[in-house]
Amino acid sequence: MDVLISVFVGLHIIGIAALLGGFLTQMKAMSAGTARFNPAMLHGALTMLITGVALVGLNQADDQAVNNVKIGVKLALLVVILGLVYVKRDEEKVDKAAFGTVGLLTIANIFIAVLWT
Repeated sequence: MDVLISVFVGLHIIGIAALLGGFLTQMKAMSAGTARFNPAMLHGALTMLITGVALVGLNQADDQAVNNVKIGVKLALLVVILGLVYVKRDEEKVDKAAFGTVGLLTIANIFIAVLWT
C-alpha cells in the first residue's frame, strides 16, 4: 500500500507542477494583459483533484490519520482554481485578477500542504 500511496503522491506533485508551471510561464504575458489559461493548467488541476481524492481514500484504507479540515480547505481552493481555469480556458485573454487569483490560490494550496500538520 505504501508504494501505491507514493505513486499517487508523485502524480499529485506532477499535477501541481503543471498548474504552477503553466502559471509561471504566463507571468510576463500577465503583466502585458495577454495571459491565458493553457491546457497544462487545466490538466494539472484535474490531476491534482483526482490524485488528491485517491490519496485520501488510500490513506483512510491504510488506517492512517487524515486531517479532514486541511483536506477540505485544500479541496475548496482547488475547486475555485479548477472553476476559473475551466470556465476561462477558451478565452483569448484572461484578466489579471482572475489569473493572479489562480496563481495565489495554487501557491496557498502548496503552503497549506507543507505547513499545516
